Amino acid sequence: MISTTYMDSPLGLIKIVGNDDGIQEVQFVGDNRQDETEASTLSLTVQQCRSELAEYFAGQRKAFGVKLNPQGTDFQRKIWQMLLDVQYGTTASYADLAQQYGDMKAIRAVGSANGSNPIAIIIPCHRIIGSSGKLVGYAGGLPRKSWLLQHEADHTPVSPGKLF
Repeated sequence: MISTTYMDSPLGLIKIVGNDDGIQEVQFVGDNRQDETEASTLSLTVQQCRSELAEYFAGQRKAFGVKLNPQGTDFQRKIWQMLLDVQYGTTASYADLAQQYGDMKAIRAVGSANGSNPIAIIIPCHRIIGSSGKLVGYAGGLPRKSWLLQHEADHTPVSPGKLF
């Protein structure tokens, strides 16, 4: 059975959809709260997702362990899997992803797959920036993308440089 719940975040209301097979959707929904599964019958996976997102927003979680089950084409799923390799507090470009995919001509398709990511934050499409270093495109809006990147920068320890 598919479970749906909502949680408040510093960036607005987030909708979480999933079941025991994994999370299918994490999206910003503004104030658009619709049908919600009763808390007592939420799948354990959806409950875990809520908990992990709360820890992320509190600056206590840098990696997610919740099981994912995004719905998309094989190409999209491959790109989303590659996004999971972009570590907390870092960024990559669309060109980086296309190169990793093995086809620089696929840069627009990579961008489209990135923009179709149904699981915001956990599949970190917000960490993908333009080759120039500028923030470009984010389904949740550029202010949210900027906030997420700053949040991660604020919670990433800086390594001390060599003193000698």
